Amino acid sequence: MNIDAWLLEILACPNCRGELKADEAADELVCTGTCKYAYPVRDDIPVLLVDEARTPA
Repeated sequence: MNIDAWLLEILACPNCRGELKADEAADELVCTGTCKYAYPVRDDIPVLLVDEARTPA
C-alpha cells in the first residue's frame, strides 16, 4: 500500500469523521474514532464507502 502521508492527514472516516490509520498488513485504512470501520485500499486508492467497509469483529 502506497498512500502519501499528507493524504492520510486529510482523510477522515465517512461514517464518524474519525481519523484513519493505515494497516499495511491488511491493505486497509482503519478508523480510530467511534465506529472502528476498516476501509479497503485497492491499487493504492482508498475506497471510503461505508457499504464497502469491514465492521469490527
